[in-house]
Amino acid sequence: MSSLSVLAPPAPRSPRPLAGLFLCAALAAASLGLAQAPWLRAHGLGPLTLAIALGMLLGNTVYPRVATPFAPGVALSRQRLLRLGVVLYGLRLTFQDVGHVGLAGVVIDALVLASTLGLAAWWGPRAFGLPREAALLIGAGSAICGAAAVMAAGPVLRARAEQVAVAVATVVVFGTLAMFAYPLLYRLGAPHLPALASPLHFGIFTGSTVHEVAQVVVAGRAIGGEAESAAVITKMVRVMMLAPVLLGLSLWRARGSGEGLRGVTVPWFAFAFLALTALHSLWPLSAAWQAAAVWLDDALLAMAMAALGLGTHAGELRRAGLRPLLLGALLFAWLLVGGAAINLGIRALLG
Repeated sequence: MSSLSVLAPPAPRSPRPLAGLFLCAALAAASLGLAQAPWLRAHGLGPLTLAIALGMLLGNTVYPRVATPFAPGVALSRQRLLRLGVVLYGLRLTFQDVGHVGLAGVVIDALVLASTLGLAAWWGPRAFGLPREAALLIGAGSAICGAAAVMAAGPVLRARAEQVAVAVATVVVFGTLAMFAYPLLYRLGAPHLPALASPLHFGIFTGSTVHEVAQVVVAGRAIGGEAESAAVITKMVRVMMLAPVLLGLSLWRARGSGEGLRGVTVPWFAFAFLALTALHSLWPLSAAWQAAAVWLDDALLAMAMAALGLGTHAGELRRAGLRPLLLGALLFAWLLVGGAAINLGIRALLG
């Protein structure tokens, strides 16, 4: 053995993800616990919103000084656990839900989703000078299911972490506003629109246009039990459209980059989400097992949100300026006005 081999320092061990996973799990547990507080529940602040807020609080204070040993686990939470969380989201749904809202509900959801995403892609770069990836992230969150859709679309679009964080913050702001606006709109405006005056029809309108699932629940409950049930089912059908949207975004990105089909990132996790939905439709879980699966899914998505927050710095949000909020406001206005017009038109055509 040569003296050089004796004196050579041992090869450094690659950092392990346990420390970062534990940190994200701790933040997720805190957000899940806080989300049970009556005031926070009443105001639609779910565990995902709280997780990114806690992550950003830590990420802009203590975390940057001690980030190195935690970084592998934080990256794992932001990437792998996010995909697993999207897959498990399928256990919240069944294809029987589609039958509950009928053909009209499915068409309404599809038109609202396509028009909102198209408006974001068109006006984001042209009117507000946003990169198209950033505009599409805000569009996906507004059109499908809020922060969860933004997080799922981020890796497909190869968006930067700060773009994802800005999009999440934007859809949270306007989703929260929608949660309070819709019950007020029902009391003041629905009597003048007969096609939306019933709790059932207004519930479908709410489920097809409000951002987050938790916000749909709060808005629907404020109107009444029938509206809440219709809103949640309509929202779940809208969530089912996540997989084809992610595939479409991947095709768009590959075409725009000139890579052709070689550049397509097939979002297998989104199709696994649909496969799990199909299995749950054929062999439904018991109430206890479904509750456990939903809790696990919330925990995984909250860990991913906490990881995103840890890597997001306030300076990046400030540099984004008002442009993402202006796009979010435009999409919010479209969901209110255009969404109502779509609901009224399809209701008149299909009943």
